Amino acid sequence: MLPVRMQRGEGIGPLVLLLLVGGLVSGTESSDYSEAEVLPDSFPSAPAEPLPEFLLEPEDAFIVKNRPVQLRCRASPATQIYFKCNGEWVNQNDHVTRESLDQVTGLVVREVDISVSRTQVEELFGLEDYWCQCVAWSSAGTTKSNRAYVRIAYLRKNFEQEPLGREVRLEQEVLLQCRPPEGMPAAEVDWLKNEDVIDPSQDSNFLITIDHDLIVKQARLSDTANYTCVARNVVARRRSSTATLIVYVDGGWTDWAKWSACGTECTHWRSRECQAPPPRNGGKHCSGSMMESKNCTEGLCARNKKISIEHASHPLAPGTSVAVYAGLVGALLLCVILVLCVGVLAYRRRCRHLHGDITDSSSALTAAFHPGNYKPPRQDNTHPLHPSAPPDLTATAGTFRGPLFSLKQGVNDSPHKIPMTTSPLLDPLPSLKIKVYNGSTLSSLELPADMGLCDGEILSLKSVSTMGRERDYHSHTLPREPGLSTSATMGNLGGRLTIPNTGVSLLVPPGTIPQGKFYEMYLIINKWDNTTLPSEGSQTVLSPVVSCGPSGMLLNRPVVLTLPHCAQLDTPTPDWTLTLKTQTHQGAWEEVLTAGEETLSSPCYLQLEEECCHVLMEQLGTYGLVGQSCPPQPACKRLQLALFAPRAPCLSLDYSLRIYCIHDTPHALKEVLDLERSLGGVLLEDPKPLIFKDSYHNLRLSIHDIPHTHWRSKLLAKYQEIPFYHIWSGSQRPLHCTFSLERGSLAVSQIACKICVRQVEGEGQIFQLHTDIQETLPPHSPLPSGGTCLPSSQVGPFAFRLPDSIRQKICASLDAPSARGCDWRLLARSLGFDRYLNYFATKPSPTGVLLDLWEACHQADADLVSLATALEEMGKSEVLVVMTTDGDC
Repeated sequence: MLPVRMQRGEGIGPLVLLLLVGGLVSGTESSDYSEAEVLPDSFPSAPAEPLPEFLLEPEDAFIVKNRPVQLRCRASPATQIYFKCNGEWVNQNDHVTRESLDQVTGLVVREVDISVSRTQVEELFGLEDYWCQCVAWSSAGTTKSNRAYVRIAYLRKNFEQEPLGREVRLEQEVLLQCRPPEGMPAAEVDWLKNEDVIDPSQDSNFLITIDHDLIVKQARLSDTANYTCVARNVVARRRSSTATLIVYVDGGWTDWAKWSACGTECTHWRSRECQAPPPRNGGKHCSGSMMESKNCTEGLCARNKKISIEHASHPLAPGTSVAVYAGLVGALLLCVILVLCVGVLAYRRRCRHLHGDITDSSSALTAAFHPGNYKPPRQDNTHPLHPSAPPDLTATAGTFRGPLFSLKQGVNDSPHKIPMTTSPLLDPLPSLKIKVYNGSTLSSLELPADMGLCDGEILSLKSVSTMGRERDYHSHTLPREPGLSTSATMGNLGGRLTIPNTGVSLLVPPGTIPQGKFYEMYLIINKWDNTTLPSEGSQTVLSPVVSCGPSGMLLNRPVVLTLPHCAQLDTPTPDWTLTLKTQTHQGAWEEVLTAGEETLSSPCYLQLEEECCHVLMEQLGTYGLVGQSCPPQPACKRLQLALFAPRAPCLSLDYSLRIYCIHDTPHALKEVLDLERSLGGVLLEDPKPLIFKDSYHNLRLSIHDIPHTHWRSKLLAKYQEIPFYHIWSGSQRPLHCTFSLERGSLAVSQIACKICVRQVEGEGQIFQLHTDIQETLPPHSPLPSGGTCLPSSQVGPFAFRLPDSIRQKICASLDAPSARGCDWRLLARSLGFDRYLNYFATKPSPTGVLLDLWEACHQADADLVSLATALEEMGKSEVLVVMTTDGDC
C-alpha cells in the first residue's frame, strides 16, 4: 500500500479516499502500479471557513419609562451567536434567533435579538453602566461585537438656570442664559420667540452657543418678544419660564426751528420736538425744554419799565381794600374753628380707643390671679346664661373630675372686653358635675380625675342610658397594626391621639365635634404593603403615609395632623418644593397643597419645622408629604444608617452584618427595629446621620481592615452600591446591604473591621466594629423609654396644655382687629405662624386656630413660656402669666 502524505490543514480529496479504500480492499492490485505512478505529495483542498464578521452590531439604547429595549446583532458565517451582558451569558431561552443564507457568498447568516427591561438595569450594582455585547462562533473561532450600553432615560423637571427678562437699548448685545434640566440622554435645547422656533441659519442676528445660551447680536425693535428655552430628549419636553425682552429707544431732539418774530415783550421764540427718534417701549423722554426764548432787541426795549411805573403809581380804592381785608379775616376765623372741632373729636375718639385697649389688656390673662376677696369693678350679670334661656337639650350629660376651668362673662358685656372672675385661674374646680338632658334619655359621662395613660392604653367613653342600652356612636373600623395605630372616642371636648415613638399625632381642639355627638377617632400609619405614596418624576416621599378618621365626618373647626419628615430645611435658601398629597376613595393620589402657593381656596395650612410638619385641615383622610428640588441648589434628605448583627451566639463559620439606609424619622427607625427583632438581629450602636443630596450619585458601601488571617469576605467586588433612585424615591421598603463574612475556624470569636458608607461625591460615615460573636449581644434601642411617655390617647381638657379659660380670654382680647396692629396677626408673627395669614383670617376665631397650632407644636415640651414671651413682645406685659403644669404620665 502506497504511503499518502498530507500536509496539516489540508483536506482529503475524493480521489485520495478512493485510492485508500481500494488499497485496503485489494492489496494485490495495488502492487501492479509502477514507480512512475506514485501519488503526489499533496492535493489541493477546500478553503478554510473564515472568522465571523458582524453585519449588524448592537447599539446603545435608552429605557423610556417602563418600556424594554431590543438589542440586535447579525454575523456571517456563524454557527452560533449569543449575547453576554455585564460579563454573564444571557439565558438561551431569552434569545430570538433567525438563520438565512447569503445568496452571494453562500455563507450562513445568523441574527439574534434580546430584550432588556428596566428591572434588569436597576438591579445592577456597581459603577459601570449596564452593557451587552454579541459573541459569534464559526469553525475558525469567535468574534465579539462592540459593547452596547443600556441606560434609563430621564429628564428632570427643573431647569438649572432659566432665562431672565431684560430691558435693553436699541442695537445693544443681549445674552439670555439657559441651563437645561439634568437628563439622560442629555437634553437638546431650542429657543422660542413668541412660540416660534429660532433658527440662526435663517436669522443671522441670533446665535445659540454650545452652552445653550441665546445671543442677540444687535437688538432690534422687532426683537421685543417673549423668549422661552425648551429642553427635550426621548423622555419628555420641558419649558422654562418665559423671559420678556424689551428693546427700548431713548428720545432725541429734532434740529432747532427758526426764531419767531420779535414780540411785544421784546422777545422771540423757537421750538424743538422729541422726535429724532421718538421714545419707544419705555425709553427715556428728551431732557430739557421744548421752547427757547431770547431778547430780540439786545437790551434796548424799555416798554416794560414804563408799564410798571404806571401800575405802581395807581393806588387801590379805599372801598376795595376794606372788602378784601374783611374777607381774609373771616376766612381765617373759619379755618381756626374747623381745626378746633376736628381736634376735639379726634381726642375723644382716641380716649375711647385707649380705654378699650386697657380693658382688653387687663383682662386677657391676669384676671384670675386676683385674691379671693377681690371685687371686680363690673358685675352686670353674674350668671353665664340668661335666667329665661331654656336648657340646652342637645348636649350630653357628663361628670368630669380633673383640671376643668371656668370662664364667666355677662351676656350684656361687649365681646371685646373680658370681665373679672373671683375664681383662681389655675385651680381646678372641685368635683364639678354637669347634667343636662338629651331628648328623653338621661346620659352621663365619667372621667376619673386620677386617670393616667401610657403607651398602648386607650381611653374610651361609654354612655349608657337609663334603659340599659349602650349608646349608638358614630364609629369607623379599620384594621389596626400593633404599635402603628391608636384610637379614642371623642366628643365636643376634643382630645389628642399620639402613636408613641413615631412622631405622628392628631390634635382635635375643643368644639371641633358638634355638641352631643361622639366619634371613634383613629390614627393609623400605613405599612408599605397596604398603601404606598408614589413619587412622580424627581419627587421624593418625605413622610409616612397616615390615615386619620373617620373620613367624611363634620368638623366645626380645623384639626392638626403632625407628620415627621426627612427634608433638610436648615439651609439659608429654600431648596425644596413641598407638596401635601391625599388619597381618594378610589385609591388615586391628588395634590392638596404646595407650600408657598396657598390661596384663599386652599383647604389646608402647612406649618413646617426642621423635623416635622403640622397640617391644619377640616377633612380627615389619608395624607403624605412629598418634595422635589427647587433650583438652583439641589435639595438634601436626612437619612439614618443602622448597623445590625445576629444577637445569638454564632455557631457556624458564616457571619453577616446588615446596614439599613432609612429616613431620619422616628417611624422609619421603629419599623426597622421591629423587623430586625423578628429576624433575631440587634442594633450594634446608635444610627448615624447622613445627608443625601439630589445629585444622581449612588450610595456606596464597603468593608475594610478585616483581619485576613482569621476572616475573609465573601463579597467578590470591592464595594456595594444602592442606586440613587432607589433611595431618592423614598417609596420603597427599607433598603439594606449585607456583608457576608467567613471565619477560618470555630475557635475565632473576635471580629474587628470598618464599614464605610458614603454617597459618591458626597458625605459619608464610618462604623468601627469590634465584637465577640460567641456572646449574646444585649438589646440596644435609641428610642425613648422609661419615665416620660406620651399617652397614646387623651380626651377632655387635660389633653391640652392651655386651660380653656385662658384660651377664651386670649381669643376675646386678640380676635378683634386693633388699629395699632396689636391683635392676632402680631401673635402669629411672634409665634412664627405668619407664612400665610389669610388662612387664619377666614376663620371665625383666628386666635383660637393659632392657639390650636401652638398646642400641636409644643405637645412634647409643654412650653407655655413661649406663649407668654410672645404676649410680652406684643406689649401685653400686664397680661403676662407664668403657668406651670404637672409632669406627664
